[in-house]
Amino acid sequence: MPYVDRQNRICGFLDIEDVENSGKFLRRYFILDTQQGSLLWYMDNPQNLPVGAKHVGFLSLTYISKVSDATKQRPKAEYCFVINAGMRKYFLQANDQQDLVEWVNALNNATKITVPKSSDPVHSESQKLTSNGNKKQVPYKTEIIAGVAVVTQTQQDGEVGHSVAGEKLGLRKPPNHPPYLHTRAGQDQAVIKAGYCVKQGALMKNWKRRYFVLEQNSMSYFKSDLEKEPLRIILLKEVHKVQECKHSEIMMRDNLFEVVTTSRTFFVQADSPEEMHGWIKAISGAIVAQRGPGRSAASMRQARRHSSPCIQRYTPRVTQGSTEGHSWAL
Repeated sequence: MPYVDRQNRICGFLDIEDVENSGKFLRRYFILDTQQGSLLWYMDNPQNLPVGAKHVGFLSLTYISKVSDATKQRPKAEYCFVINAGMRKYFLQANDQQDLVEWVNALNNATKITVPKSSDPVHSESQKLTSNGNKKQVPYKTEIIAGVAVVTQTQQDGEVGHSVAGEKLGLRKPPNHPPYLHTRAGQDQAVIKAGYCVKQGALMKNWKRRYFVLEQNSMSYFKSDLEKEPLRIILLKEVHKVQECKHSEIMMRDNLFEVVTTSRTFFVQADSPEEMHGWIKAISGAIVAQRGPGRSAASMRQARRHSSPCIQRYTPRVTQGSTEGHSWAL
């Protein structure tokens, strides 16, 4: 999902068609900078690239005339939308339907200029057309999006519609996807969650993109999703807590969370705030489930006391001459 970074820019990963009509999409990190009036894309998050790394693509917002759903134009490309910019069309793929809608809205909002109603001839004309006849009158507003007059019907009875030069555009509502489990090839355990994140190294403290796989008893990370052998396996029984990183400002990293184990703290950066909270919730839930019915209830009550998901380990403490003392140890 797109998110707003510290510089008030909208950021996130998308797949862009390398050459128009080629059908080949490449994964890129996009930054929508409304203050600079530009849409930039990089090979990866600039925070993970060498200092001074240049963008691989650039588009001025003044050239964008319309951004819309393109699933009909690219039926084989799921969650596809198109940016019309002069003589070129840029086809991009979002991660899901909600991601598509948010990017389309963000780009259209970044390129539009609202026209005052008092000097709005198109708006007056639309009112005349609806008043002549038996059709039900509906409210409209007119905006100029990169030099194109856009007549937009205001929300009414749960419907949202846009029309550009007489063409009506509709956005599908995002479907409710239920939680799912899938199995990684060659493994017997069910995969709870998998995806790419950026991890800090133990010695060099550099940041590298790794493919993470969360299973019932462990979390592993690979060099890529094509690799079969993990670079490391983190046993969930050794994890003390999982939470949003409190030092993200110092480390200058967005969407950063930490996995604290008995031997090391792993700093992991997700692609968006939703992904970060998704990983925290998934890891925390897997730890709670692993502890069994005798301890999961207490762990759940303890986790609910905190605003950010956090797992604490229960250890008995025996005082001298007594066996009744207990404590919660991080």
